[in-house]
Amino acid sequence: MNGTLKLPAPTWFVGCGNMGGAILDGWRAGGLDLSPVTVIRPSGTPVEGTRTVTGFADAGPPPKLVVLAFKPQKLEEVAPELRKWLSARTVIVSLLAGVEAASLRQRFPGVGAVVRAIPSLPVAVRRGVTGLYSTDAGQQTQQELNDLFSALGFAMWMADESKLAALGSVAGAGPAYVARFVAALTKAGVKRGLTEEIAAVIARETVLGTAWMAATTGEGMESIARRVASPKGTTEAGLAVLDGEGVLDDLIAATINAAFSRGAELAEEARAAVQA
Repeated sequence: MNGTLKLPAPTWFVGCGNMGGAILDGWRAGGLDLSPVTVIRPSGTPVEGTRTVTGFADAGPPPKLVVLAFKPQKLEEVAPELRKWLSARTVIVSLLAGVEAASLRQRFPGVGAVVRAIPSLPVAVRRGVTGLYSTDAGQQTQQELNDLFSALGFAMWMADESKLAALGSVAGAGPAYVARFVAALTKAGVKRGLTEEIAAVIARETVLGTAWMAATTGEGMESIARRVASPKGTTEAGLAVLDGEGVLDDLIAATINAAFSRGAELAEEARAAVQA
């Protein structure tokens, strides 16, 4: 990580669930100084390298950066109290799934910029994917946030919220689906006589090795599959099951569509709450 990379002081994390914690883990692993960070969470559970408080009144000076890292269903409860502590110098980065920039701007009208971020859990080990979107963040703010999230893996600004939602459906939710695939490979190995421990290692390293080979060589997945599958061989027999009648493609498409649809539902719920 670039030694000149710094978090704005003060930075507030409002909530610190799985994704908020993963972001902080990634920055810490990369050597980023977390001393500007105050985590505000009712439980008061400490977060390494940061100051943790239970309420806004104890958080200190108004923040330059606020990361919303709680469940989207909590927004109506949190927003009225939080906005009292914000200013025109504050940039809000929202991790709230499905809550659109316009809905956030309505709840925080006086802040300098509203940015949506959809990261994936592997940001914790600096191999994540993060999509960013804003209608009002200036070039400097965009560059600063791009640098911070690029330190956690791959980051990119999306042209619109539909594309951001698409990224979230694939990258944000994707680790859960990959985890299920690794678990299924493990179970298949156990059924063929391997111990669960050995099968789990083999499945995990197979997925990691394949992805790493593609990432480092630029070789496409279809090419890799063809190179593994010799004509009339064992791999080709297995691929016939996955490829038959588009079974795997249809299953993955349905999975991604379900995630995308749920994101749209969350967006509609947030819009309706503003109008209520």
